[in-house]
Amino acid sequence: MTTPLSMTSFGRGQQAANSRTWTIEIRSVNHRFCDIKIRLPRKYGALEERIKKEITDSYSRGHVEINIGYSGEEEGAVLLKTDLALARQYRNCLIELYDELGLSSLPDLAMIAGFKEVISAEDREENLDETWLEGIRPALAKALDECMRMRQAEGANLKEDLMGRLISITASAAKIEKMIPRLIDEKRASLEDRLNAILEGIEIDQSRLAQEVAIIVDKADVTEELVRLKSHIGQFEKFLNLDEPTGRRLDFLLQEFLREINTLASKITNSEVAYLAVEIKNELEKMREQVQNLE
Repeated sequence: MTTPLSMTSFGRGQQAANSRTWTIEIRSVNHRFCDIKIRLPRKYGALEERIKKEITDSYSRGHVEINIGYSGEEEGAVLLKTDLALARQYRNCLIELYDELGLSSLPDLAMIAGFKEVISAEDREENLDETWLEGIRPALAKALDECMRMRQAEGANLKEDLMGRLISITASAAKIEKMIPRLIDEKRASLEDRLNAILEGIEIDQSRLAQEVAIIVDKADVTEELVRLKSHIGQFEKFLNLDEPTGRRLDFLLQEFLREINTLASKITNSEVAYLAVEIKNELEKMREQVQNLE
């Protein structure tokens, strides 16, 4: 038996690669659509689509936040460059000052190197494919695995709760169904008594009277609503056991549940049925809150 997935999760993954340790954290909560927010160092922006692809392979719905960072620095990540032409110009200028001002010593290497832009640092062009395969992707996979375990555990708890409430609704519907024949007979007898009292002393076609009573009683029959309710219960249980996202379908079914119960309650003015209808509505409301968290 399969387990539905919750949209609520947290996962953390780390991966060491090239003197760096990549850390990725994923947080997700319920959302009508798949809404993905990725935060990563700017120079790795070109990898965002790859990251998003990995996320959409795991999530079909939900608000998902991914935070990506690293500690340490890759060996050789910074390159030092020497501007020899500029250094010569600085040296010639210093020698000229030495000659003109009669200074005690010639300019040394440390002095020339200290001038701006003689020695400069720049980031080495990084191999993004290597960074993705060796660092970011493995860390992302670990975070997603952790999220999946949490989603499965939460989904199993939600399924257990929903099945329990579905059993309660089924029992209440069975009670109503068992009461229907008696309620219809009582409705027919009550109508006949009232009409006989109103029409006392007035000649009327009894067959026509019986026909009208039958029409009125038929409008109070909720057999169709109960049949559809049973069908919805069967579909709901079937969707819960599918190995695919069914949260939207379950939410739609709950709306149909509520429609049938409202119709049923409006057709039968009986305190016992009204009580059972309210109990079913309470269960449906709690189920709808739970279903909002299923993918």
